Amino acid sequence: MIAAAVLALYTVVAAIWLPRLMRTARWADRAPRLAIAMWQAAGASVVASAVLAAFAFAVPADVVGHGLAGLFEICAAMLSDGQGLTVAGAGALLAAGAVLARLLSCGAAVLARTSRERRTHAEMLGLLGRRDRDLDAIVLDHDERLAYCLPGRRAQTVITTGALRSLTPEQVAAVLAHERAHLRGRHHLALAAAHTLARAFPKVPVFGAARVEIARLIELLADDVAARRHPRVQIAAALVGLATGRAPAFALGAGGDTALLRVRRMLNPASPLRRVERLTGVASVALLLSGPAAVALVPGLAAFVAHHCHSLLTF
Repeated sequence: MIAAAVLALYTVVAAIWLPRLMRTARWADRAPRLAIAMWQAAGASVVASAVLAAFAFAVPADVVGHGLAGLFEICAAMLSDGQGLTVAGAGALLAAGAVLARLLSCGAAVLARTSRERRTHAEMLGLLGRRDRDLDAIVLDHDERLAYCLPGRRAQTVITTGALRSLTPEQVAAVLAHERAHLRGRHHLALAAAHTLARAFPKVPVFGAARVEIARLIELLADDVAARRHPRVQIAAALVGLATGRAPAFALGAGGDTALLRVRRMLNPASPLRRVERLTGVASVALLLSGPAAVALVPGLAAFVAHHCHSLLTF
């Protein structure tokens, strides 16, 4: 019961407090990949703690003390005829099942919608666009300055004639490298997971904040990958040229609202995280992911050890 209370309290506090704490972290822009992992771990930690709190409340810790066979036997009895399951415990398990069902349904809806929109857009590009072998991209005859990528099985990088007219060849190469970084990193999957949590539980602060921050951080990460092969000044100039462009919502574009902030970041790069800072960040991610499971398991493991030690002493 104590474990259930701790997990429930953690769920509420983490859902409200974690986004406030993480938004004040000045190191995030210096290590966007690690920051993305931390936001994902924060979301997973809140969901896991909520679900595990329900299980810890419904299944007594001393059940684990009889070993896995006894645990499975008692759980089967609970599910089949409700033996040993209180009304409150049944309600907790139903709540946990509802959380998981909501996540699965919203995840399926997000993936289906984006897949459908990308497929329709790809068909449009097949009719209106032309493949430029030198650029290895689809060129779309459009005055708006745009460069974006379309994830999926047949991933494509797209640039408009308006962008080609306004950017130099070096800037075009830099911005296309940015878009290919999105595709290689499968950044659309991180966005889909964030959108799923925010759509499933829109009133939970950590999920809404994670969706916004992950969308921003993957752009920083793609900039950093492109900067490995292209001068930062060329990336910055390309971002200025594409700042007013608006890529489709289901695509990943180089311009947008964050473009000017990213220009300053490209022209004034911050020093990378020190080894200690990076290890601290990795440890924080691991703690967020493993903490709820550890809290849920400790009472059961304690009961297991106590039961078997008693059996050995009385043998």
